[in-house]
Amino acid sequence: MLMMTGLITQHMIAHIVAMNMVAPVVALFAQRNRLIWRKASSSIGAATAVQLALLWGWHLPVPMAYATASAEGMLLMHTSLFLAALWFWASVVDAAIRTGWRALAALLVTGKIFCLLGVIIVFAPRPLYPTMPLHTQRGQFADPALQLADQQLAGLLMLIVCPLTYVLAAIVIAAYWLSYIDRHPGWTHRAAPHLQDPL
Repeated sequence: MLMMTGLITQHMIAHIVAMNMVAPVVALFAQRNRLIWRKASSSIGAATAVQLALLWGWHLPVPMAYATASAEGMLLMHTSLFLAALWFWASVVDAAIRTGWRALAALLVTGKIFCLLGVIIVFAPRPLYPTMPLHTQRGQFADPALQLADQQLAGLLMLIVCPLTYVLAAIVIAAYWLSYIDRHPGWTHRAAPHLQDPL
């Protein structure tokens, strides 16, 4: 039953693609082409908090029911989550160049809290979103066992993909900083904000 793909799994796939694949690529492209706002790293704490608040907020039963009840709600959910993720990744990319430890801290906190949400979705004893149909056809609702299976699959995807994204980003940033320190024996943390080398 865990192979049953319903709306919750489809939503999770859309969120993962938008927030963990498209947003970091766009942020990195913007940084390389100087399209990113300067010193975005100064807002990394706010960007992290907003992304986490929106992610958890939209995955509460009532907001999720609102999002799935209308096209406007769905658009609002996906747009707000993508923009929050774009702000987060833009801040991470900028922080990786200026003060790497802030980027690593943001990735660590975000990854763990994303995982916590995934754990709740996977191990909830009953469907968290009982009003959602299993398939996209209007009015086609599944029995609770199938809804729970769909929910568990969505949570498993979150648990697998999201940590990998943040761990990979943290490895790249750590490697970048270690390489910079190795190339600059007199490096001090005071010099970090003046880094100009692109990632």
